[in-house]
Amino acid sequence: MNNKTQTGQKTQQFNICNDKNAEMRKSLTEVYDALKEKGYNPVNQIVGYILSEDPTYITSYNNARTIISKMDRYELMRVLVQDFLRV
Repeated sequence: MNNKTQTGQKTQQFNICNDKNAEMRKSLTEVYDALKEKGYNPVNQIVGYILSEDPTYITSYNNARTIISKMDRYELMRVLVQDFLRV
């Protein structure tokens, strides 16, 4: 069975996981950019935050600390590993 309706239009698929991952990527990019603008090594700072959950690893510049604190660390690690392994 194909995914066309009676009117010939394709059925739109909804994937909450992809939407969630896209939002997480957008948020992490904003944090990365803020850290970079302030002269920090963004990767090291984000890893420090993920491992320790210490918000002082993340600058408050451009609300980066608030943005990352709203992200679930377990979910963030899961998405990062999946992306790295391409699974």
